[in-house]
Amino acid sequence: MDFTLDDTQTEIAALTAKVLCDFGGATPGPRPRGSAPTDPPKRAVDDDPWRALAGAGLLALALPPDLDGDGLGVAEVAQVLTEVGRAAAPVPAYAALALGVLPVETLGTPAHRAALLPPVAAGEALLTAALHEPSAPFAARPAATARPGDGKWLLSGVKTAVPYAERAARILTPVSTPHGTAVYLVDPDAEGVTLLPTRNSAETPECTVRLDDVAVEESDLLADQGAVEALHRFALAGALALGDGLLAGALALTVKHVGEREQFGRPLATFQAVAGQIADVYVAARTVHLAVTSAVWRLASGLDADAELDIAAYWLASRAPDALAICHHLHGGVGVDETYPLHRYSSAVKDLGRALGGAAHRLGRLGERVAG
Repeated sequence: MDFTLDDTQTEIAALTAKVLCDFGGATPGPRPRGSAPTDPPKRAVDDDPWRALAGAGLLALALPPDLDGDGLGVAEVAQVLTEVGRAAAPVPAYAALALGVLPVETLGTPAHRAALLPPVAAGEALLTAALHEPSAPFAARPAATARPGDGKWLLSGVKTAVPYAERAARILTPVSTPHGTAVYLVDPDAEGVTLLPTRNSAETPECTVRLDDVAVEESDLLADQGAVEALHRFALAGALALGDGLLAGALALTVKHVGEREQFGRPLATFQAVAGQIADVYVAARTVHLAVTSAVWRLASGLDADAELDIAAYWLASRAPDALAICHHLHGGVGVDETYPLHRYSSAVKDLGRALGGAAHRLGRLGERVAG
């Protein structure tokens, strides 16, 4: 099977890498909710990589042509996320694209797409999703519920580890209903929504979200039957693409270090023990890359990708943390210096592994799938 990138995907990856390289991966991200609006992004932006990504058209790839998008899909968005991971850039690309743009474009109505997607593509707004509940990552049957009341639906429950919840225009929120499951669009400023900021390794914005009879209209229903599963697929594919890039970036940084740093008059890379350890990281990175590429390809091709997504998630959750530990070890004291970029990779990998539920959880999911 040939997973070679086509010309469009290659150009997207190269352009994303160039934008992030120009800015060194540091960004303040989109403006906080309620702050004064700024001018629309131009082709190049002076000091904000997030706006630069928007100005280059990289946040509009999955938008339909009638909204000035490119009409592309998850395979192309995955290239953006992989390069974001490779640069360990603290931009909200995973939340905005994998948790927002892709599911809204696929599941939403024309009104949803027209209202929500253009501001994200312009770098002026964010979308995110509340995928996790206490002790239940990627909850397939959410404990959060929606019940009818006074001509509206009332949402109640607790969602954990919601990225960029305080800055989001809407939170895609899976709930259980009397007829199954559904995904609603929740305004984080709505009455009954409580946002509790929580800490993570990368120190990116994240909240626990409590819903206490939050009233939503029928128009706030993104989709019902099959929507939770589709949202989970996009979220997994995005997380995997980001993790693939993080592991590749950490490997490249470590290879450069051991090739340049000398001990006893020789580069570290010439020592057999060092070469063996960096080889282990390389094997882990290539294994994860192959699994991720296969899963994203199947999803983009409209094939059943659930098993491949679970396999890739297990490989990432089980191999990436150990590989980053080796990278830190090979850097010595430099690896724990906060002015050196390696900590951005390891912190992001920790948060990503937690979001996936950890290796044991992913292996359990695979076991359940095999058992039928």
